[in-house]
Amino acid sequence: MAHVKNKRESSSGRFAYDGLERVIHERARLSIMTSLAGHPNGLLFSDIKELCSLTDGNLCRHLQILQEAHLVEVSKDQRGNRPQTLCRLTDRGRRRFLEYVSVLESVVSDAVAATEEHPAGTAVRKGLAPA
Repeated sequence: MAHVKNKRESSSGRFAYDGLERVIHERARLSIMTSLAGHPNGLLFSDIKELCSLTDGNLCRHLQILQEAHLVEVSKDQRGNRPQTLCRLTDRGRRRFLEYVSVLESVVSDAVAATEEHPAGTAVRKGLAPA
């Protein structure tokens, strides 16, 4: 995968990043995606619920959004007398998550570069104190 900075310089501002797509970037969905990325064989619904500190309803809704985007697949099975729901990243979901992480690396790199240009405690314009 080629590393490409996804910054839009004109319409959205100097530090807007196209790759930080909302479907993944939202906190709960990012938490779900991150949990699933670390478990290639998938996780049970109850495990994701606990790892991400979500209610049943919130997790169901976020999984539905991720499924509609074809990032996550959900399968239901019976183990013993108990229904179990297994969730895992699709191949597309894993690829898009890795692309998302690459864009986050660009954000961090740009933030470090900006900090080096204007270290904390230095005024950007004469007479102004840093916030």
